[in-house]
Amino acid sequence: MADKLKDQDIENAEFAFGIYDCDGSGKIDAYDIPDVLRALNLNPTLELCEKMGATKKRGEKKLTVEEFLPIFAQVKATKEQGSYEDFMECLKLYDKQENGTMLIAELEHSLKALGEKLSDDEVTELFADCMDPEDDEGNIFYAPFLKKMMDNPIIYKK
Repeated sequence: MADKLKDQDIENAEFAFGIYDCDGSGKIDAYDIPDVLRALNLNPTLELCEKMGATKKRGEKKLTVEEFLPIFAQVKATKEQGSYEDFMECLKLYDKQENGTMLIAELEHSLKALGEKLSDDEVTELFADCMDPEDDEGNIFYAPFLKKMMDNPIIYKK
């Protein structure tokens, strides 16, 4: 599977891998697999990352770049990842006035209750980094929020 990667993909993967190789050993902690994949502009779920060998705790397993490349290739080929357009369609469901806005409270509830749930602290950090101020009625423009969130992935460490 890794042999289907383009040279540029391999170079990008090696660069991102190197950033997470904190001790210069040529290995990363399997706990960091989701973060490395997100640094490569992929949006895998934690479930998919665990299927690919990611661990829930730091220090359980290490892997080399040669072991990481097939994981990268397989996740890159996976079509389950959501795109900007996919997420926009979902957020439009909350746009009751059809003007590009939604209640910040609904977004916060969705992030904390649906799918891969975020903690209160994660939502607070996400909003601080990606959210424009809400209006007097508690609405935000969701397109700029989503763009900032997807262009600058935030890495949360639990």
